[in-house]
Parts: sequence; C-alpha cells; structure tokens
Amino acid sequence: MNGILKVFVDFLSQPAIIIGVIVLVGLLLQKKSVDVIIKSTLKAMVGFVVIQAAAGVIVGSLNPFGVMFQQGFHISGVIPNNEAIVAMALKEYGTPTALIMTFGMIANIFIARVTKYKYIFLTGHITLYLACMISVILVSSGMTGIHLIFTGSLALGLIMVISPAIQQPFMKKITGNDSVALGHSGGTSYALAGYIGKIVGKGSKSTEEMNVPKSLGFLRDSVVSISLTMAILYIIVAIAAGKEFVETTISSGNNFIVYSLIEALTFSAGFILIQNGVRLVLNEIVPAFKGISSKVVPNSRPALDCPIIFPYAPNAVIIGFISSFVGGIVSMFALGAMGLVIIIPGVVPHFFLGATSAVFGNSTGGRRGAIIGSFVNGIIISFLPVALLPVLGNLGIANSTFSDTDFALSGIFLGKVQGFIGGVGLTCVLIGILAIMVIWTVVTKNKKVDDSAQAKVD
Repeated sequence: MNGILKVFVDFLSQPAIIIGVIVLVGLLLQKKSVDVIIKSTLKAMVGFVVIQAAAGVIVGSLNPFGVMFQQGFHISGVIPNNEAIVAMALKEYGTPTALIMTFGMIANIFIARVTKYKYIFLTGHITLYLACMISVILVSSGMTGIHLIFTGSLALGLIMVISPAIQQPFMKKITGNDSVALGHSGGTSYALAGYIGKIVGKGSKSTEEMNVPKSLGFLRDSVVSISLTMAILYIIVAIAAGKEFVETTISSGNNFIVYSLIEALTFSAGFILIQNGVRLVLNEIVPAFKGISSKVVPNSRPALDCPIIFPYAPNAVIIGFISSFVGGIVSMFALGAMGLVIIIPGVVPHFFLGATSAVFGNSTGGRRGAIIGSFVNGIIISFLPVALLPVLGNLGIANSTFSDTDFALSGIFLGKVQGFIGGVGLTCVLIGILAIMVIWTVVTKNKKVDDSAQAKVD
C-alpha cells in the first residue's frame, strides 16, 4: 500500500476523527460560533475515544478469559477474529481495500441522498473491515481494475445503508426517538433478536426489572451485578484452566483467583467508561448532525457503534454475552458432530454481538427475548463463518475468519452470486438493488402525497 492510500486508511478508519469531522461540518453548516464549534467537536471526539478506550479495556480483560476457556476445556479449531483476519489480508489487499473504503463512504452518502434510507455509517473500523472482506472476495474471484473498485464500493455503500435500516424500528423503541441509528457488523443478528423478542416475549418482564429482596437490593446497581457476574465466570474458567497454567502463562505469577477477580473488575470499569463516553458523544453529535441532515442528506441519521445502546439495558448486556457464548458452545459441539470446521467461540464477538442482540430482544420481548435472541446470535455467528470460509480465497485456509453476522452474510452473498453469474452479473445485481431502493422511495413518496391529498378532500 503506498503512502497516500495508507493515509486514507489511517484517517478513515478512526471513528473519533470521523465523528469530529461530522460534528465540525454540521456546526459549520448551522453557522454556530467558533467557541461552540471547538467545544462540541473536541467533546465528541474525546467521547468516542473514551468509548474506544473502554472497548479496549473490555477486550483486554476478555482475552485471558478466552485463553483460560480453551485451556480448561481442551478445545481447538478456527477462532473468528476480525482484527486478526484483516491484519493478514491488508498485506496483500491493502490498495483495493483503501480505494473501496474511500469510494464506499461516498456511495453511502449518495445512496442515503437518493433513497428513503437516510443513514450515514460512521463506524470507521467496521467500514475498513467490510472493505477488506469485499476486496478479498472480489479479487480472489478474478475481478480487477475499475470494475473491482466500482463494484466493491457499491456493495459497501449498500451494506452501510441497509444494515442500519433493518435495525431502526427497534432502535427507535430502545432509545425512545429516531435521531440515532446503529452502524455495526451484527445488524442482521440485532434485527432478528428484535423479531424473536416479539414472538417469544409476550408478558416477559424487562431485564432491567429485578425483583430482589431488600437485603439484596444492591444487585439493582448495574455496576455491582456486572462485577459479581463476571467475577463468578472468570473464577470458574480460571479453576478449569488450572492454577499452574494461569499463574505461569497469563497472570505473571499473581494468584489465579486474585487475577481473575481483578480482570472481572477491569471489565466492569470498561463498561462504566462506555456509559460515560456514550453520553458525551450523543450530547454533541445529535444536535450537530442536524446541519448534515438539513444541507447534505436531508433527514439523515448518524449510524454509530454498538456500545451506544449499552446504557439503555445494562443487565441485558451481561445476559446477552452469557447466552450468546452458550449458543457458541452448543454450536461448537454440533459442528464437530457434523464433521464441519469447528468454530471456537470468540469471546469478543460473543460479547459485543450477544450483548447488543440482548438489548434488542429485551426491547420487544423482555428477558425471554434477550436470552433467546442472543442465544440464536451465538448459533448464527458459529455456523455462518463456516460457509464464509470457501469464498475467502487463500484466507479461507487461515486459522481465523470474520466473525460477525453482516460480514458473513454479505460475504457469502457476494461470493456465491459472483460464482454463479460472474463479476459483471454481480455488478448488475448490485445496481438492480440500488434501482429497486430508488423506485421504492419514489413509490412510497408518491403514496404519501396521494394519501395526504385524499385526507384533505375527506
């Protein structure tokens, strides 16, 4: 990857910078004063850095959990990890990735402008991962040049609009308004969890309604309940891994129980940081985005990373992680029994996707929706990567793969369609999807006009 393209990738893959630019542009379009622009831009960027740092704290505390789990239960297989697979892929596919990412973001804005799906995808690292996966699939099947960049960018732009769109009915229910969307790589899982909640959750109380005795009233505090739950989980896997393994391999000689307890508390600290970061970002980006939505893409919404909804149902976050992880364990044994590639439950994807699925499931189906929705997510992100591996070319033989639902579904779709009807056929299919979205926008707009005119007559 040459220097200029590397700058593009480095710049566009940093959500904090993208958020800052969006807030800056939005406030400039609203002609706000210099002091307001500086204050809001910096606070939004700092808020997102807090969220990123908190996610790093959580990931850092979850990694040893995964190592202890594998050691304690003697499991081997493919471990889905977005960061690992992208790091390997960028060595060979860096240039097309950078170009597809750049033009894909432009395609996102164009699609949001000409259709009714007004979502601007602002989660930079997910955009990078999607662009990388698309590059791998299209290049591995022989696509090159302008055709590669055009098709890849259009595919990326469509994913960045469709994924938030299918989640938005549930986002409105979770947040209580329609000002923010979700831009993450598990959108299909989240929407599915919301629908599952509708089906199974009638009469089920919310995960946030805890009926506990007065003597245990402290459990109503999410920090306390999260800390205790994670401490129990860490200590169980530490005991399974064994005192000697933990102290000689992971904990740098610290007592394995004490180490597990500190990692559990570190996880909880990361969760608190996320809550604070979310407040900072939302307080600044929602008002600033009005400038974008009124001038560039009217009525648009920013699509932000999944931790943005964790504060709305903190109990569901932990329930979702556990339920999704259990789904992953069940799937692991099922894959082995079927003679397929064994996908080891990745702790990080099961936490972020499982937690978010549970928040969605809880919004429509209470506790049952949260548990079943996130359990189904655990099964989905265990089986879909197996189907994705064959379309990843040489990366398909690596000991890692993309983990999240939207990666797998979009990757399988692109790979299989191109395999059946060729690269030109795939490009035509993507253009057809965009055309349908535009036509549907026109039809629904005209219907609203007709209905309004009829109402006036009546």
